[in-house]
Amino acid sequence: MQPVPTSGAHQGGYAGDVSPELAWQWVQSGEAVLVDVRTDAEREWVGFVPGAAAAAWKQWPGMAINPAFDQQVREAAAGKKLVLLCRSGVRSVAAARRATELGREANNNLEGFEGDPDAEAHRGHKGGWRYRGLPWRQN
Repeated sequence: MQPVPTSGAHQGGYAGDVSPELAWQWVQSGEAVLVDVRTDAEREWVGFVPGAAAAAWKQWPGMAINPAFDQQVREAAAGKKLVLLCRSGVRSVAAARRATELGREANNNLEGFEGDPDAEAHRGHKGGWRYRGLPWRQN
């Protein structure tokens, strides 16, 4: 299985978009490291993927860029590609672009952890890491 090509992946500023299932295959094989770019509060309250590196792209409150992001990405398993995960697959695109600027092979995890909102604006019913039945825990 190959990454899902983005429209002009190289022009997008990162390696590409991958399905949650492919991301998990890469992590299991040791080919990639999953980097959760959601806030600490999101991981704590909504759930997290065991073994994923935590490197919030933005911090709560105020959603300012995390000044430690660059260092956290540099420390995330050198030599392996990265798959960045956020709530819905939007923040992780910006984070993947930055990780690429830092010299890492960075991919965006399509659908994020919670997926898109449904007709009632609830997440978790239309795609996402949890919806796909991939490993996750909640405190």
